[in-house]
Amino acid sequence: MTKPPTPTTEELLLHDSDGKSKNEHAIAAHVREIIKLVGEDSERDGLRKTPERYEKALKFLTSGYHQNVDHILNGATFSVLYDEMVVVKDIEFFSLCEHHLLPFFGKAHVAYLPSKKVIGLSKIARLVNMFARRLQIQERMTTQIADAIKEKIAPQGVGVIIEARHLCMQMRGVEKQHGQAVTSAMLGEFRNNKQTRDEFLSLVRSKQR
Repeated sequence: MTKPPTPTTEELLLHDSDGKSKNEHAIAAHVREIIKLVGEDSERDGLRKTPERYEKALKFLTSGYHQNVDHILNGATFSVLYDEMVVVKDIEFFSLCEHHLLPFFGKAHVAYLPSKKVIGLSKIARLVNMFARRLQIQERMTTQIADAIKEKIAPQGVGVIIEARHLCMQMRGVEKQHGQAVTSAMLGEFRNNKQTRDEFLSLVRSKQR
């Protein structure tokens, strides 16, 4: 008899049952204590179920730790005679800053010049999600995406640009509401060839009419 497909990590986290893990609700227990420490009543109506909701949300937002590049690509690399730039831009993402555990979010723009292989377009967005769903800093996330593509298909070059707003800067600290961080990783032809790099930047800046 054919076995049913194994649920993905996201499905397991989004539809988590009451589970059998000995660590079940360990995060929730700590969150309940944190709520008390900030001076709230963790048992009042609005907060009674908050620790469990937070645990479920946090598991989803850090689900990238339970994924790897091979799992994400799942064989979706193809041998194609194509040597023009491939760009997937405006990939929306949400992540958690590892310094304050507050969200940062924005858009990633990813490009590469194929050598002998290409990647399924949806897999590039999934790569971005995988690295975003970890405790992160924007600079590391940018290089991780570029390095993963370089390692798996050995293209002529890879370019990644991430534009993001950080709530750790907007809600606290300097409290600058319109500040935006931009990071880039340029490998191979994107670093060595100004024409390639300029073409990528031009495509990223262009807006659909």
